[in-house]
Amino acid sequence: MARTCIYPFILSLTFTFFTLTSASSEADPLLTFKAFVEDPMNSLSSWSNTSGIHHCNWTGITCTTTPPLSITSLNLQSLNLSGEISPSICKLPNLTHLNLADNLFNQPIPLHLSQCSSLETLNLSNNLIWGTIPDQISQFSSLRVLDFSRNHVEGKIPESISSLKNLQVLNFGSNLLSGSVPPVFGNFTELVVLDLSQNPFLVSEVPSDIGRLGRLEQLLLQSSGFHGVIPESFVGLYVLTILDLSQNNLTGVVPQTLGVSLKNLISFDVSQNKLLGSFPDGICQGKGLINLSLHTNIFNGSIPNNTFDECLNLERFQVQDNGFSGDFPNGLWSLPKIKLIRAENNRFSGEIPDSMSMAAQLEQVQIDNNSFTSKIPQGLGLVKSLYRFSASFNGFYGELPPNFCDSPVMSIINLSHNSLSGRIPELKKCRKLVSLSLADNSLVGEIPSSLGALPVLTYLDLSENNLTGSIPQELQNLKLALFNVSFNRLSGRVPFTLISGLPASFLQGNPGLCGPGLPNSCSEEKPRHQTAGLSTLACALISIAFAVGALLVAVGFILIRRSSKRKSQMGIWRSVFFYPLRVTEHDLIMGMDEKSALGSGGAFGRIYLISLPSGELVAVKKLVNFGSQSSKALKAEIKTLAKIRHKNVAKVLGFCHSDDAIFLIYEFLQKGSLGDLICRPDFQLPWSVRLRIAIGVAQGLTYLHKDYVPHLLHRNIKSRNILLDADFEPKLTDFALDRIVGEAAFQSSMASESAFSCYIAPENGYSKKATEQMDIYSFGVVLLELLTGRQAQKAESGDSLDIVKWVRRKINITNGAFQVLDPKVSNASQQEMLGALEIALRCTSVMPEKRPSMSEVVRALQSLSSKAHLPNLEFSTSEEFSVPI
Repeated sequence: MARTCIYPFILSLTFTFFTLTSASSEADPLLTFKAFVEDPMNSLSSWSNTSGIHHCNWTGITCTTTPPLSITSLNLQSLNLSGEISPSICKLPNLTHLNLADNLFNQPIPLHLSQCSSLETLNLSNNLIWGTIPDQISQFSSLRVLDFSRNHVEGKIPESISSLKNLQVLNFGSNLLSGSVPPVFGNFTELVVLDLSQNPFLVSEVPSDIGRLGRLEQLLLQSSGFHGVIPESFVGLYVLTILDLSQNNLTGVVPQTLGVSLKNLISFDVSQNKLLGSFPDGICQGKGLINLSLHTNIFNGSIPNNTFDECLNLERFQVQDNGFSGDFPNGLWSLPKIKLIRAENNRFSGEIPDSMSMAAQLEQVQIDNNSFTSKIPQGLGLVKSLYRFSASFNGFYGELPPNFCDSPVMSIINLSHNSLSGRIPELKKCRKLVSLSLADNSLVGEIPSSLGALPVLTYLDLSENNLTGSIPQELQNLKLALFNVSFNRLSGRVPFTLISGLPASFLQGNPGLCGPGLPNSCSEEKPRHQTAGLSTLACALISIAFAVGALLVAVGFILIRRSSKRKSQMGIWRSVFFYPLRVTEHDLIMGMDEKSALGSGGAFGRIYLISLPSGELVAVKKLVNFGSQSSKALKAEIKTLAKIRHKNVAKVLGFCHSDDAIFLIYEFLQKGSLGDLICRPDFQLPWSVRLRIAIGVAQGLTYLHKDYVPHLLHRNIKSRNILLDADFEPKLTDFALDRIVGEAAFQSSMASESAFSCYIAPENGYSKKATEQMDIYSFGVVLLELLTGRQAQKAESGDSLDIVKWVRRKINITNGAFQVLDPKVSNASQQEMLGALEIALRCTSVMPEKRPSMSEVVRALQSLSSKAHLPNLEFSTSEEFSVPI
């Protein structure tokens, strides 16, 4: 019996011994690897024998799931690592996957990793790897995935690479490769992905032996130096799903037999080459084509209509910037999965059929500068996913269908330079419309007043038509960066906000229009001399009545206020302090008078500067008009805000509340608010300080949006809610007040603060939900204030023009990016300021999806601060206009 029991015990000891031995032998190579690596973010802190963590649970390590445990994968992507890639990890006998992508390793290709005998995946993409690909690359004999993309690898591709016969993925994209590509790819019989894109120094024909790769699914050769013809051998790529040969110097024709063979295509792109001839008849006879792009070539001839009869999975069709002619393939318009049709700058003719309503997923159509001749189809308004329809410089005729702008996501419509006639329909459903251009047609009638109800309409061009009547007053509700109604037959007074900041040429050709700055100043509407005396007397009487009424109201207000103060002192107050504050509700109430009030008050109540008995100064926000939250719920919400700890978010020190009011107690900051500072005529902060303020505000918002749990929205960002300490370090205040006062009371209070409406994102007019993008818009307005030295809402010539509209008009009309920068800032800072201006324009984009996240903004602003160059953000622009929309 004893002998029977001892065997399991011995086996257990043996297993434990081998496990511990294995753990020790595999941990040591990792620690050696770590010793050669610089780890500024301390991402590899768990890599330690003293951490008490088994090495299989260290950062980036994956082991086998069954004993004996052994390391199979090392994934250290995006950890900001640098230093040297040590060969010690090749002592891990079962290591098959090594991923060091998106780091800062700065060295030649580490050939010593070929000693990792089991290695199947080597990903060193997006590092600083440099030098040539040596012939010894053939030593990586077991590799299935080799990714050196987005580095600084240069020189020729060696023929010895053909030895890597097991490769399934070969990615050398975005490097500095040069010379001719050797004809060695026919050996890669297992290859699924081949990427040689973004190598502008290559000078090579497309290797014809690529056509022998029967398993190839993706061939990416775009933006390199390939020339010559597309090989006929490509007909052998039967399973190819993505073919991208764009932005090269290819010539000749697209092989006519290509379409018959490539029946599984997902993406076909030969754009920006010098290809000629007609489009192959069978390019879409299969049912797999999802992306067909042939833009920016010099094609001649037509695309046969039957080409697209079976492209039921086609999503993207791009043939723009070519020489195509003949009828446009009608079958495209009704494909069930089509999302993008781009054919601008060709010589296509034909019509758009009503059957386009069947294209239920169509998002974007761009067919400008062709020879289409038809009416705008009724089916256009039935495509509810369509957000852009651009068909300028064609021969479209007839009346616009009443539903042409019924897509709820429609953002851009450009039907300028056609032969449209009739009236402009009332536009009520496309509440996301940003840009509308109907210029140079034959439209008649009045400008629809319903345009003024489209909350994000920013660009409106109705010039060169036959429109009559007056300009609707409702258009003053819009933040129009471009408004052009020149050369019509309009008459009457032009609303001032539609003139301010716009050139007179946008109104010329309408002799019946009048207003400031126009040839006709509306003088006939001025009071006549015989009525001047009566008018003056009436004004005097009104003024006296107003003064008496104001006096009575003021006396009544003082009496009521004194009465309410006495009642408040006797009411029931409850206090919660998160810091040791020796203050009573009575101290706060008695201290809040006109002398201690800071500013004119905001949407929810005024802020008071209170001196505590200890001599410490605090800021007290008195909240009024709040909802009926229970005491318990109110305490929980304010506790949530009080737990915030960030250098750019003001501390909530405590609060007091009764049935009538809430006193929020914040830390006091010596420099006051940024808004008050900007209002001062002597506002002359250097750019370095302004940039530091912008970065601090962005960091505070990023913390609220992403880092703090629960995630919070500020919802009331403006320069007056940004306080500055003695060193001009900014702190956000008045954040997340909706959680305290309740949504209904918050919305009501915000609606009353019309003076600060320029901080509110345009989509607030139609969106039912607050979003991060709304905060980002408000931040963009604050950044514009810092850049221009101008208040967000500043009076000009007797009227007001908010800063977003003012900046966009300056840039769009006069290309005056330099003109909007604060002249009080040194010229030496202009390049950094232009970079920040680009960020601000992106943040204040009318379309929320175009705005960057706050974390992106922080990185971009910090980039300006440290490197003094433009930020690394992709700022999209409207192709009709020069600034982001």
